[in-house]
Amino acid sequence: MVWLAPAKINLFLRVLGKRADGYHDIFTLMQKISLYDELSFAPLAQGIHLKCSDLELPTDENNLVFRAAELLFSNMGYHGGIEITLNKQIPLAAGLGGGSSDAASTLMALNELCSFGLNKKELMQLGSKLGADVSFFIFGNSAFASGIGDKLKVCKNLPEIQLVLINPQFHLSTKAVYSNLTLRLTSEKINYSIPRLLTLGDVIRELHNDLEEVSLKMYPELGDLKQILLRHGALGALMSGSGPTVFGIFSDEKAARNASALIDKEFPGSYSFFFARSL
Repeated sequence: MVWLAPAKINLFLRVLGKRADGYHDIFTLMQKISLYDELSFAPLAQGIHLKCSDLELPTDENNLVFRAAELLFSNMGYHGGIEITLNKQIPLAAGLGGGSSDAASTLMALNELCSFGLNKKELMQLGSKLGADVSFFIFGNSAFASGIGDKLKVCKNLPEIQLVLINPQFHLSTKAVYSNLTLRLTSEKINYSIPRLLTLGDVIRELHNDLEEVSLKMYPELGDLKQILLRHGALGALMSGSGPTVFGIFSDEKAARNASALIDKEFPGSYSFFFARSL
């Protein structure tokens, strides 16, 4: 069995306050995009064997894919085994949710392959034990997320979005970005309004990321990446998640593909470029 695990971008991300438990309350709009890792699953008599195309990644319980399989098998009392091959295309520690998506895909694929019969809600509950974003990748293609990212609400009627992503080929730790964010501890109820996003113009107007200021201080060149996208016709540009990947939104597929080709030609080998669309 082969399963595609899509990346995500944050079309907006607001950090509302720091919680007593050390986590942060956020309000964000997450959108899956057509940039995928590929996972292959083959039954084994016993054990979990993980192989990965990226040698930087661990292949034991330090990998979210391994932990997802282990958690599901333990939860179901399953004594068989699985061989998983992970072919990475989504950059690591890039603000695109690759690890969370891989874990979610593992839960969904093994639920199907092993005929466990868990429903979406049950899979999401398991996913939440692995990380806040894992549940989103089981939930759907786009969602407003609040709390620590675990409270999800469907985002309806979002227009199709054509994107060019630039990854500067270095990692940025989510923990490091959040620890450099200056916020007061809050316990009061936080009110926010869910925006109406019916047109591309609506989406562009809402582009905002509270983490961007922190990441730009750590790596000022991320601001240059945004300007490159805007200079090549992007209607808006933003850093996704805690970065460092930056994306630009274009009016149509032709404009996005042309920009991607021109930027790649202008900066050969300097960055990783991806053309993608919203799912």
